[in-house]
Amino acid sequence: MQTIIVDQRERSSGIVKELIKKDIKIEIRQLVIADFVIQTKDSESKIIDVGIERKTTNDFLNSIIDKRLITQLIALKENFQLPLLIIEGSENIYSLRNFHPNSIRGMLASIAIDFQIPILFTRNIKDTAALLAIIVQRLEKPIKNISLLKKRKPLTLKERQEYLIESLPGIGPTLSKSLLKRFKTVKRVINAKENRLIKTKKLGPKKIEEIKKVVESEYIP
Repeated sequence: MQTIIVDQRERSSGIVKELIKKDIKIEIRQLVIADFVIQTKDSESKIIDVGIERKTTNDFLNSIIDKRLITQLIALKENFQLPLLIIEGSENIYSLRNFHPNSIRGMLASIAIDFQIPILFTRNIKDTAALLAIIVQRLEKPIKNISLLKKRKPLTLKERQEYLIESLPGIGPTLSKSLLKRFKTVKRVINAKENRLIKTKKLGPKKIEEIKKVVESEYIP
């Protein structure tokens, strides 16, 4: 069973007691960043730290006002490969304070899009503890790499060739077919010089530059 490292400030929140009831191993420490930390491994057995910040709905709103939230999110993002934010409370977040609803929506959108930190909502302490227990169970297995390709029925050779070219930047189904008709093979399309590619209808310098970047740039793992 994975161990959850719990910040000592959470000792009196009731969550520790609930986690112990669920037979979750906990270790209480003074954490500078995050309220809970869980270690896991990826598919290549590299250690990944999961940092979880917990906020009650009231604390979430207060931290927007005093600007703590942005600082905490930046630190969370910089120090953990997998940062998560839990917002806890059953109250209507839009009616708690004299906040314009769009201010709250804007912050939630910024957390999800700009910071790319998942937001998880829980109703109360018991619900938060139950969620942490589920996260621990999930992290007992190595994190898998998810394929970027859609799962679909086996393709014909012609469809696979079209699919490969279509996956290049700015290339749709029509342009993919046009390139393959002109250059005959996938290899010739990829190896084609810019002065030959530019002669293909609807294939401009910008698209060619993006294609070459994908094809020729060194892969950084």
